[in-house]
Amino acid sequence: MLNQSVSVVGAGPGGLAIAMQLLHKGYHVDVFEKAAQVGGRTSRLTVGDFHFDLGPTFYMMPSVLEEVFTESGRDLKDYIPMTEVDPLYTLKFGDIEFKPSRNHQKTYEEIERLFPGNGNGYWRFLKREKKKFDVVSNLLRKPFGSLTDYMSKEAITALPHLDAFETVYSCLSKYFDDERLKWAFSFQSKYLGMSAWDCPGTFTMLSYLEHSGGLFHPTGGVSQVSEKMADVIRELGGTIHLNTPVKRVLVEDKQAIGVELVSGEKKYSDDVVINADFGYAMMQLFDQKDLTKYKKDKLDKKGVSLSTFMLYLGVDQPLDLPHHMILFANDYEQNVKNVTSGGILSDDDSIYVHNPSKLDPTLAPQGKSSLYVLVPVPNLEADIDWEKEQPILREKILGRLEKEPGLENLRQHIEVEKIVTPQDWQDEYNVYKGATFNLAHNLSQMMYFRPHNKFEDIDHVFLVGGGTHPGSGLPTIYQSALISARLLDQQYVIREDN
Repeated sequence: MLNQSVSVVGAGPGGLAIAMQLLHKGYHVDVFEKAAQVGGRTSRLTVGDFHFDLGPTFYMMPSVLEEVFTESGRDLKDYIPMTEVDPLYTLKFGDIEFKPSRNHQKTYEEIERLFPGNGNGYWRFLKREKKKFDVVSNLLRKPFGSLTDYMSKEAITALPHLDAFETVYSCLSKYFDDERLKWAFSFQSKYLGMSAWDCPGTFTMLSYLEHSGGLFHPTGGVSQVSEKMADVIRELGGTIHLNTPVKRVLVEDKQAIGVELVSGEKKYSDDVVINADFGYAMMQLFDQKDLTKYKKDKLDKKGVSLSTFMLYLGVDQPLDLPHHMILFANDYEQNVKNVTSGGILSDDDSIYVHNPSKLDPTLAPQGKSSLYVLVPVPNLEADIDWEKEQPILREKILGRLEKEPGLENLRQHIEVEKIVTPQDWQDEYNVYKGATFNLAHNLSQMMYFRPHNKFEDIDHVFLVGGGTHPGSGLPTIYQSALISARLLDQQYVIREDN
């Protein structure tokens, strides 16, 4: 029986995932969470009688989550019921509605009906992107703690298929000639907080994963997955300390020895896992003298993702809307450029609308709806006064939504609401620069060049979450926890063997 202890800073999805695994391996684990509930950016937001997912609204690649549960001695199916969403989403380009699904023949027919001549490109997309994913998925399981990892069998096999020196947009241009169809298969770049015109071509596999593996809605929302993971942690004997913010990581001789809480209490442990937002952690949880690679001046040079403007609306009536819907800006390329590199708000926004109450009655009172609205906007590096712009953008978004069938007179039916701006992401949720999707995923910040799962600056510190390899997005965050759990455990396996 191991006697090692681990302090996990943050009860987001990565922190919960690694805590489960380490407990199953025999470690003593304490999770410290500043909020009153688990989940971090995947937590539940309750406004009046209405419930919302604070951040992500669907599950992709549940197989990675299944692996986390298996590595924790549990079966995902015993904890979390999930319903597949079909169609995947409704994409609106002016008067055109495109509703792709996991039924490839049906999607092909929809493409030919709406975008004649592009159907064969869809079949080529599925075939080539499957091959890309098959080789890249093995690569994402490796830690990339050393440049020699590029010489591994997995890396050598995958590198020719990565399209790393192309962009998502240029890759999709090889399959489709209609701009709207390119947008339909490239908007997923925003899951990484990037523009499809800048994002490495590797990530065309995101839309492939949706079309091949489907999207899923957990009953009660994505937040309930984190709640069930917390249940597993408690079943395995771990402790989650809610309302317990960490002030700093305790370091002696370049080695972590525990954490100091805001209350002043010190909790000593053999290892520390950081699940806090990466930029926030580097700025707030470590003394700068203890850092080398990620001091403030070096961190400031890192590229970070776009941000989001959120409207959570409790509506006093049922809504006849799709589960997921995206309203594309007429000049989508310019809109994306404004958001990701222009540092300005667009006159014409792209808007994501989530209407889970149609599928899941647990999120709103009977006969009412919990409506989630997300608009991509610049992060806090932009010179935008959010106190001034918040009410203006709110009115513009509601005005646009009221043009949609089923949302006429929406303002009159709003019973409760909450707004989250990029400033709120930073101030209320400790998101560095309000960059909702963490560090950007350009080539200089991928794989070896992303913060390592075994932290480079301080020994016995491990990272999980969107700010480390493999990157942001729930499947990759869970993958980071699988990698970091193995790396942490290997320290003691080697020690015992010796």
